[in-house]
Amino acid sequence: MLAAAAAGIARGVRGAMATVIERHGSAPGTPGQKLYLSEDDTCIGTVGGGALEREVLTALQIFVREGNAKHEVRTFKLGAELGMCCGGRVVVMIEPIEGLVPCLIVGAGHVATAVAPLLAKLGFAVTVVDAREGFADEARLGGDARVRCVTAEFDEVDDVDPRGVCLVMTHDHALDQRAIEWALTRRFAYVGGVGSRAKAERTRQRLEAKGVSEDDRTRIRMPVGADIGARLPDEIAVAIAAELVAWKKRGA
Repeated sequence: MLAAAAAGIARGVRGAMATVIERHGSAPGTPGQKLYLSEDDTCIGTVGGGALEREVLTALQIFVREGNAKHEVRTFKLGAELGMCCGGRVVVMIEPIEGLVPCLIVGAGHVATAVAPLLAKLGFAVTVVDAREGFADEARLGGDARVRCVTAEFDEVDDVDPRGVCLVMTHDHALDQRAIEWALTRRFAYVGGVGSRAKAERTRQRLEAKGVSEDDRTRIRMPVGADIGARLPDEIAVAIAAELVAWKKRGA
């Protein structure tokens, strides 16, 4: 069960876990029993079955649907209101389980080597893609096992959930332009690009010339990152991380 929850987290799937923490009197469920539910309808475990489990499952569904941020401890009295005659009560803790936010970084240059391991520590499932041999390499990217490296063209990576983030920071302006257009087409929730304000304006002008909607043009974050006067790769990484954490906390 914990393995299923961990797998869901890695895929960016939200879930919730119920754990029996107390049992009083005649009641199903033993302290330590767990029931896990995810937004992709994975449901594993039990808190005792019957009407109690139905009530707990309803509570888990609300947690998953509404994205509750805090755990709750609830007491269920096993009497007539639940259609039960046990007469005891069960105390259950319900905890939210947030999935990692998918993040695709296009380009494995200096900024990517700084920002990828940082984002991996901040709740993002990071994939770095670069077609150049030897660039998308775990050793260059901090040796963090949580950072996935792919040597390929960016449009060959089709397994990163577009409900997440795409950050474009390649070695070539024309490649940046194509990657941003692709990210918009994939409908990534957050699209960011490294570059100057002048480059950002040229990027938007080219998108407009291609008929890309104003809504899509204006949602590109370029230059990406909080305005902290960053210049060096590590500083830019901090700026990007700060902006993405704020975006994630606002509900992505």
